Amino acid sequence: QVQLVESGGGLVQPGGSLRLSCAASGIIFNANHMGWYRQAPGKEREFVARINTGGVTNYRDSVKGRFTISRDNAKNTLYLQMSSLKFEDTAVYYCAADPIVFKMMTMRPSYWGQGTQVTVSS
Repeated sequence: QVQLVESGGGLVQPGGSLRLSCAASGIIFNANHMGWYRQAPGKEREFVARINTGGVTNYRDSVKGRFTISRDNAKNTLYLQMSSLKFEDTAVYYCAADPIVFKMMTMRPSYWGQGTQVTVSS
């Protein structure tokens, strides 16, 4: 059974930082491309960042320079380091995985986590 379990969300002030983690089980972690997506209230889910099996990363424009995605294949864990957080970063953040990169690129990964809430508020 595949499980992706996110943690690290919470309430943070604008300009603050958070580090999200996603612990994976039931998949061959290093054979899967991994990504973070988010969904704000009343909005559609959107791509945030992606890291492929070779470590190549991609980001949505609005988080470039502020967010860093990384993976630890030895720990089967995906990370998202978020800094200089803004009000508009408030959302539920989801971890996702798929061995086919095209499915990640088209927001159709096979595996999703349950999400972790990130709230940026003063």
